[in-house]
Amino acid sequence: MIEPLERLVRVLAGLPGLGRRSAERIALRLAWDRNRGLLKDLVQALQELDASVRLCSECGGITLVTRDPCELCTDPRRDSHVLCVVEDPADIAIIEASGAFRGRYHALLGHISPMRGQGPQELRFERLLHRIRTGGVTEVIIALDTDAENEATARWLGEEILPLGVRVTRIAYGLPVGSGIAYADPQTLQHALAGRVPLGR
Repeated sequence: MIEPLERLVRVLAGLPGLGRRSAERIALRLAWDRNRGLLKDLVQALQELDASVRLCSECGGITLVTRDPCELCTDPRRDSHVLCVVEDPADIAIIEASGAFRGRYHALLGHISPMRGQGPQELRFERLLHRIRTGGVTEVIIALDTDAENEATARWLGEEILPLGVRVTRIAYGLPVGSGIAYADPQTLQHALAGRVPLGR
């Protein structure tokens, strides 16, 4: 494969959800686009994204360069006493799409990972502490994935935040809608049982 294509494949393969084969297919499709319309549109969209988007200085979510803090952080209708801690901005978008949460967010932009040399100092933890101490926060909801590194991060966060006199909770994990017990792995069942709720009143 010629070098410009190979370089594009390496970049694309670094995106979440794209493996080497998918990256190759995309790169080849862009290369043989006869009128270069798709390629030009992609280049223009990426340039616009680079020029107009940034991370919110408050929550770490994605916002416009001209709007910092973001709409979620400045919306007076949202509950500023409840803070949902997530790993990255994509998690904020997913939770928002559910319509189930009306508080504020805080993206850590990573998790504790000794294998990658990423400790608490690489996360937006000091900013989180500042927001808890000065923002009237009464509850911190930890909404991290359930793999080993995120579990360790969640436990560490709880140990650091609880002494501040703030309620610390963890989102419950259970069976996906439309799925069944027969298809669940043991860890999912453990979380589902631990996060059970009363039926009725």
